[in-house]
Amino acid sequence: MYIPQHYKQTKLAEIKDFLIQNSFGILINQVNNKPWATHIPIELDTDENGKDILVGHISRANPQASYFDDEGDVLCIFNGPHSYISSSWYKEEEVPTWNYIAVHIYGKLTVISEEEVMASLHKLVEKYERNSKNPISLHDMSHETLQQVKGVVGFKISIDSIQATYKLSQTRAEDHPKIISELEDTKSASACAIAQAMKQYQ
Repeated sequence: MYIPQHYKQTKLAEIKDFLIQNSFGILINQVNNKPWATHIPIELDTDENGKDILVGHISRANPQASYFDDEGDVLCIFNGPHSYISSSWYKEEEVPTWNYIAVHIYGKLTVISEEEVMASLHKLVEKYERNSKNPISLHDMSHETLQQVKGVVGFKISIDSIQATYKLSQTRAEDHPKIISELEDTKSASACAIAQAMKQYQ
């Protein structure tokens, strides 16, 4: 991913927090020599050595699963908030732009066992049921229902490199108050999230 220097995010702790909060990603590999992408939860985790990894699963019927070569190279894309930035919000004439946060992770994929898939599913469900009014648990589900795990292929990804772009009008610091105000006035959840990020990182 092309990242101008002033938009590059290198603080690993902040990137990891972003991944935890924005874990619905895009898994990309090669299928029949063409890029193939699947939109799925891809969770940040650690392996038995305490090293950061990504963990996820896809349907066994998905053709992408047939091209999961152990130690094969993959790309995972995680998108955060984004918003159009009108140049009418600037003090001086300039073209409009777009602010956004995105993280790309390159790594090696390894297929995991059914037991490891089930362990990752327990973590996944517990994470997202935490704030439910009536949280469910896989522990309470029947053996028959949980047999659906046989219909998925689980994987872990060892991380080779991380690229993070936080494009937040860093080159227009003098216009930040106006941009933030206008973003908040839109009442758009994504625009307001970008405004909050600009406040945090300015």
